[in-house]
Amino acid sequence: MFRDIDYKPLLLAPVLALVALPLTGSFSTWLTLTVAGLAMGMIIFIIASGLTLVFGLMDVLNFGHGVFIALGAFVASSVLALMGDWTGSQSLLLNLMAVFPAMLVAMLVAGAVGLAFERLIVRPVYGQHLKQILITMGGMIIGEEIIKVIWGPAQLPLPLPEALRGSIFVMDAAISKYRLLAVVVGLAVFGLMAWTLARTKIGLLIRAGVQDREMVESLGYRIGRLFIGVFVAGSALAGLGGTMWGLFQQNLIPQMGAQVNVLIFIVIIIGGLGSTGGALIGALLVGLMNNYVGFLLPAATQFSTIALMVVVLLWRPQGVYPVVNR
Repeated sequence: MFRDIDYKPLLLAPVLALVALPLTGSFSTWLTLTVAGLAMGMIIFIIASGLTLVFGLMDVLNFGHGVFIALGAFVASSVLALMGDWTGSQSLLLNLMAVFPAMLVAMLVAGAVGLAFERLIVRPVYGQHLKQILITMGGMIIGEEIIKVIWGPAQLPLPLPEALRGSIFVMDAAISKYRLLAVVVGLAVFGLMAWTLARTKIGLLIRAGVQDREMVESLGYRIGRLFIGVFVAGSALAGLGGTMWGLFQQNLIPQMGAQVNVLIFIVIIIGGLGSTGGALIGALLVGLMNNYVGFLLPAATQFSTIALMVVVLLWRPQGVYPVVNR
């Protein structure tokens, strides 16, 4: 079984990190940038993982995914505002008891809105990619305006809980406490997704649906219900990722989802359409590249991720782990 695994893409992130080591000037700086890049990559993966399944299974180009990111972040900010005594405490346990319920509420709200989004906006344009792009982008614009009505158009601060602020020092490297939490949460989400896709009947149907939707339907399974479940789960993951991204940036704007959308689609293209493992590799590469280039050559940060995508596609035109040919 293991002989069939293509290990070459797994080496991309370690190779990128090793190439950056002599360029950053010191090991402590490199370690700080690497952990920050991994944390950023894990957050992007959480956001992108649902969308890559939505495209792989449903063949839907959902350019409105960003609205679930922003919605999750703003909902979480409201929940955290109600738990000021816990977020202001020096106790890490109390801080986590505030953050995790905020994440859960954000996921529930984003998932519910995702259900309505699929029913009202996406369903009428199944199989029509151009219309999907136009109508989902329109849905995102409407969603952003609704967020402005509820929370206002101004930038909203989202400070970290007290115990998650600051850094710990490892070999003279300053490692942000929140970034460590982001890495742990990202790994937990990836582990849960990998287990679900590999070990459960639902996961088997999802993977089979990505490979051959018609065959799944011919076996008597209601692929439409599976579509809805995947879309809702992807929206909920976007809400979770939006919460983590908001805490990562420590401020919110209604357009934050649209800004992150570019990185998400770069990650999905690098990883291979429909591939969860590929999305993880793509997200880690984008996170590391952003932090290394941001430190070494800030003016080229935005260009660097596009250049990374071009290089990967020149090597593997269908992404590092292609699942479907579209």
